[in-house]
Parts: sequence; structure tokens; C-alpha cells
Amino acid sequence: MFRTVFFVARKYYFSGKQLLLINVVSSLSVLVIAGITMALVIIMSVFNGMENLIRSLYQSFDPALKIVPYTGKTFSSSDTLIRLIQTTPGVVLVTEVIEDNAVLSYKNESDVIKLKGVSDNFFKHRRLDSFLVEGELNLFTKDTIPMAIIGRGVQYKLMIKLKGVHPLVLYYPDKNKIKNLTSLETFNTGVLHAGGVFAIEKQYDDNYVIIPISFAQNLLQYDQERTSFELKVSDEADIEEVQANLKTRLGNKYKVLNNDEQHASLLKAIRTEKIVVNFMLGFILVLSSVGIFFCLTMLTLTKRKDIAVLKTIGWSTGSIRSLFILLGGWIATSGALLGALIGFLVCKLQEKYGLISIGMESSVVESYPVEVRWSDISTILLWVGLITFISSIRPAILASKIPIKSHL
Repeated sequence: MFRTVFFVARKYYFSGKQLLLINVVSSLSVLVIAGITMALVIIMSVFNGMENLIRSLYQSFDPALKIVPYTGKTFSSSDTLIRLIQTTPGVVLVTEVIEDNAVLSYKNESDVIKLKGVSDNFFKHRRLDSFLVEGELNLFTKDTIPMAIIGRGVQYKLMIKLKGVHPLVLYYPDKNKIKNLTSLETFNTGVLHAGGVFAIEKQYDDNYVIIPISFAQNLLQYDQERTSFELKVSDEADIEEVQANLKTRLGNKYKVLNNDEQHASLLKAIRTEKIVVNFMLGFILVLSSVGIFFCLTMLTLTKRKDIAVLKTIGWSTGSIRSLFILLGGWIATSGALLGALIGFLVCKLQEKYGLISIGMESSVVESYPVEVRWSDISTILLWVGLITFISSIRPAILASKIPIKSHL
């Protein structure tokens, strides 16, 4: 049937005075739809790439699963609680963490940092191994002297030298003496040296200092209080299954957060931006469908006599409507497939050669990350098809209602 439709359409519709104008309008419609489809594919792929990049960076510093108190800042740790978590199928390591803000001083410079006290098995997670840029990943020297692992941004701001004679001095308010925060007497102090420097991402590099948990306990005046447990899960285990199992075992006193949930607000912001940008381009796509509507309407007005001829040779009203919808679909499909192909090729070239650079020396990657997802392309093509169908309905109905007698 469709072969007959195209044959008759070519014979009766693509001839006459209006041929040039119709071709121009249809060609412009194809190009506009191709351009918008290409932009949608590229933009969605860039957002996908940025989302994956952020995930990979956070997974380098943050654990696969993290246990925090449901309410409040800290919870009480015990051997029974740790054993309960360790015996959960899929859990490999449980690291105790004390995390809080503190003041770090080196020589005559000082800054507010995020202090992270961790138990001895922290580096067995092996999350920082590939991000060490100087020194060693050790919390103690051979003589059991406590050491700090600092972010590269902290090192730059305070001009810290790993092998220097000057120590790092940490200050934290003494909860029993808080009267005048301008006096050093109201602060607990701790002295240690920097043993290593890591570089992951600005948020971590500029803020974090990792120290032994025993040192953090003394400085922050903690007993068995912990701010979180960081868990390592075996590669064979299913994260969601382990998470659900832990929630059942621990009850309502604790939250068990996966990596995405630990950074839910940021990932939500990226997805929201993606939706907003796609909505804007989708709105432009809706406007571009006016070209299809205009092209089909012009065909209806200029070929009324030919439509009447089609009816006399046996074409039904439904066949006439199908013809016009098919013509609109041909215009939209041509543009959508062309745009999707160009967008796909551009993304693959960017992925392989990094054609477009971010242009920042301090950026984690040199070029914009991209990831093409077939689900995104399918969704785009589906929306293009739906918009085209809607824009073709009215001209198709008008064409099918043209009477035979008045035009023969």
C-alpha cells in the first residue's frame, strides 16, 4: 500500500507551480528537525558523561555504602554493632569514621578544614591508591607516630611540606571550656605531621585531612561516638541487596546510603538541568513542527482537484488521511534520523579524540565527557514521531473531507 501511496503522491502532488515552495518548506523542516535532534542527542550525552564523571570521582573518595545515624550527628559504636554489620553477606570491610570541621595551622597560616578520623583498615578500601601524588598512604610511621593524609588544595593553601620540620597543628573547641572562642585556651590541640597528599577533585582536595581515629577521638573528646561507618562490598555482591539486608538488620536507628544517595542533591541538580534543557529544545521542536503543518496544509489547498481524482479511482477517506500523515512522517523521520546519526558521530568523535576541551587547567578531565545512551535516542525519536503525528492530523482531516463533485 505504501508503495502505491508514494507513487500516487509523486504523480499528483510533486508537480505544478507550488513544487519549489513545497520543496523549500519541507527541506527546511527536515534541516530544523535534524538540527534539534542532533542537539538533543549531544546535550543528553554530555549530561550523561558529566553524571558518570561525578559518580566516578565520588566513588574514589566515598564508600559503596555508608551507615549514618537516622537523627543527630553521631551514634554509639560497639563490637556487637560492628559484628552485626561485618556478618552481613557481601560486606568485606567496616571502617569507623569520625568527621567534623576543625582548624588546621601550619607555620603562620591556618584554615578551616574537614577532619576525617578513620580506623586502621581505611586504606584497605584502596580508594585513594591511584590518587596519591606525594608521600605515602600511612596513618602511622614505623615508630607509631600519627600522620595526616592531606588534600592537594590544603597543601597549596597552607604551603605544607611533607618533610619539613614544622608540624601540623589541629584546633577543635573544647566542649567543656567554650566561653571565648578567640582564646586558644578554649581549644583542644593536636600535633602531627603530613605523610601524604592526594588529589581527586577540588571539593575534596581543598577541604579534607585524614587522620587516625584515635587521634580524632582525643581531639574531639569522643568516646565511642562515631559519625559514620564506611563499608566495602565485595565485587560479586549486589549493592542494592546488601543495602536492603543492612536496613533490615539495623532497623530505623540508622540510614544505609549508597553512593548516589550520599550525593543525592548534586545528582538531582544535574538531572534537573538535563530535563530543563531538553524541555527547551523540545519546545523548539514543537515550533519546528509548524513547518510540517504548513507544508501539508499547502498541499491540501493546492491539490484539491487531485485529491478528488484520487477519490474517484477508489481511494477511501482513511487512505487520504494516511497519505498526508505518511508525508509528514517522511519529513520528520528524515530529519530525526539524520540528526540522530550526526549527533551520534559527534559524540563518538568527542569520546575518542576529545575534540572540545573544557579549557581549564585545574579540571579533572581535559575534554567534555560524553556517553551515548540508546534509551535517550529512542526517547527522542519517539517524541519526534509523536509531534509529527499530531501536526499532521489537521491537514490530513481537511484533505479527506474534500468533496469529489466540486473539483471535477
